Amino acid sequence: MSMGQAKQKVEFGDFQTPSRLAREVCRLLVHTGLSPSSILEPTCGKGAFLDASLHAFPNATTVRGLDRNPTYVQVSQEIVANHPNARVECGDFFKVPWDRVLSNLPDPLLVIGNPPWVTNAAVGSLGGANLPQKINMDGLRGIDALTGRSNFDISEWMLRESMRWLEGRVGAMAVLCKTTVARKILYFSWSRRTQIESAAIYRINAFQEFGASVDACLLVVRLNPGSRTTDCDVYETLHSTTPSSRFGMREGRLVADPKAYDRLAFLYRDGLVGWRSGVKHDSSRVFVFSQKQGILINGLGERVSIEADVVFPLLKSSDVVHGRKPRKFVLIPHRSMEESPLDLERRAPLAWQYLLSHSDILDKRGSSIYKKRPPFSIFGIGPYSLTAWKVAISGLYKELKFSKVGPCDGQPIVLDDTCYLFPCDSEAECDVLYELVTSSLATEFWSSLIFWDSKRPITAKLLNVLDLAALAKTLDRWTPVARRLAERQMSRYSNQAHQMMLFQESLG
Repeated sequence: MSMGQAKQKVEFGDFQTPSRLAREVCRLLVHTGLSPSSILEPTCGKGAFLDASLHAFPNATTVRGLDRNPTYVQVSQEIVANHPNARVECGDFFKVPWDRVLSNLPDPLLVIGNPPWVTNAAVGSLGGANLPQKINMDGLRGIDALTGRSNFDISEWMLRESMRWLEGRVGAMAVLCKTTVARKILYFSWSRRTQIESAAIYRINAFQEFGASVDACLLVVRLNPGSRTTDCDVYETLHSTTPSSRFGMREGRLVADPKAYDRLAFLYRDGLVGWRSGVKHDSSRVFVFSQKQGILINGLGERVSIEADVVFPLLKSSDVVHGRKPRKFVLIPHRSMEESPLDLERRAPLAWQYLLSHSDILDKRGSSIYKKRPPFSIFGIGPYSLTAWKVAISGLYKELKFSKVGPCDGQPIVLDDTCYLFPCDSEAECDVLYELVTSSLATEFWSSLIFWDSKRPITAKLLNVLDLAALAKTLDRWTPVARRLAERQMSRYSNQAHQMMLFQESLG
């Protein structure tokens, strides 16, 4: 494959559907009772789905295919040449007047296909133009937009549009996409109260079919005015006849196990804090040290001599999961986001000179979160980072495995930004918190919300929706220590937290 072809494959998410897979999908749709009058494939490529659809649905009166690649359009036109009710033409998804196209397609309408498997960031990095008008799809603000949550799959944007086309009509959408995208589309549609009659996901082997190492599926959504389901059945293969699981939306939330969530919803509470991310610095070569014979060595292989009170033992995700003691150390230039690393020049001049000597590296840290901060700033730092006792969990490993973290040689241990932590004021608090979060009730609650095939299923946001007060009372562990932990979920020992706890208790 030439460099130009590789660039096009990324820019356009050009994973052409194998003919065999397209036929299997259409056979499945026939088996489920689908019988469309019109069929639309908005990104038809070389026509595998058009060919399969024409054979599977011979009674369809109108079949339309569009693609922006003239070569692919020519291939598809040859495939449909003997079908007078089928037409293929050139058209850029982001420029086609879809309302006019759709007005000529009778119900039931089937939108079918395999939209691009690529993110807007990947296209942008190649200088590509195969993008919708630049938008922040879900109105993300501040740190969420800056750190990547505003990045999205091109197919997600396209499939939202496709669902919009079907609103108020009788029809269906059957598309190949990443499983995470399928869930986002359903959540988006359920949130808009789209009149969905049924939804199903059929898992496919994306590596076998496309050479892509992602979780992928066939998403089938049927729409009918007056319908309103917010559940989706999940099948392990295209040939499965019984769903292996079901997910859905409850109280505006996407849940992995609706049945379990319905039973444990009393443990859910928005607006809690407590769980925090570890320290983010984005330059291990400068900030992180190993130690040999009592001497600090940075990632550049240099010996480092700086003040001891700015260096702390460090745990990473793998250390937390495997219960290891710290093997690395980290330089903490400031201890809260209100404090400036510029103060180091006065209170830790050796550390200041060390960072100054590596400013060429630190100034190149890519994330835009550093742009308006003083030089040498880090993120995810606060009083909670340096408490002597914590309960921690890895955000990289896909399991609910918590660890108690205590001091090392009299120093508090710092966790990196791949971990999440809940600060404790004493070993007793740490023991109680560990007992609560490792209880079978907590595990079942979190499991009802977690989609394990997500890239990073465990997040601070997920951990923080478990109400420790409700959990402790249910487990008959409502002690003064548990109360202090529950207060910390609302705000750090504030009067407001105390008042909120009193209000909670008054409700029973």
